[in-house]
Amino acid sequence: MGSTRLPGKVLTDLGGETVLARVVRRLRRAKLIDEVIVATTDLTNDDPIVRECSHFDVPYFCGSESDVLDRYYQAAKAFGAEAIVRVTSDCPLIDPQLVDETIAVFQADETDYASNVIPRTYPRGLDSEVFTAAALERARLEAKESHQREHVTPYFYEHPELFRMASATADADYSHYRWTLDTAEDSELIHAIYSRFDNRDDFDWKEVLALMKREPDLADLNSHVVQKAVYAH
Repeated sequence: MGSTRLPGKVLTDLGGETVLARVVRRLRRAKLIDEVIVATTDLTNDDPIVRECSHFDVPYFCGSESDVLDRYYQAAKAFGAEAIVRVTSDCPLIDPQLVDETIAVFQADETDYASNVIPRTYPRGLDSEVFTAAALERARLEAKESHQREHVTPYFYEHPELFRMASATADADYSHYRWTLDTAEDSELIHAIYSRFDNRDDFDWKEVLALMKREPDLADLNSHVVQKAVYAH
């Protein structure tokens, strides 16, 4: 709820449902995910997220606001997870099939960490990362930099010599598209996309890509938005 650029964004209305509900519903369609868990903070400011989780019956865990790496570790430990899929809650266009593809790469290559963001070939907002509980525990113990604690996974890709890594990539470079929710302009685009699909959430990323090619002006709504840097303080 404490987003600096778009406060309360994950509980804003998106075609009759909250953004968080859309993300959870889309992720529940992934075939290789056993359980979807919301890892929120223990701040009273985030109590509305807990209530929303109870409303649509999704498990949740409350942990540190600033040390998100520890929050992930504690959540994984509480639920007995052997492997963790990380998806941020500001991605209401997250595609369950792409998440499954990242998981499949992770499983096939017997890696410690797999993602579809290194290198980035998919639109921003379709990001998924998968890592073992053992790798998460090592990162929690060894990561010292503040950005490594806040953003959970930098310790993995900043130390490739320590972890077995793998990547899922697209058939072309679509990384210039921005389909995440961080600003008012992002919200305008995502609302427009959902409205084109009658506010359903069962469309896939290729349908959105086709929409963007039919209506190129849509991408202009947020093309100027600069992504917050991992190293920003």
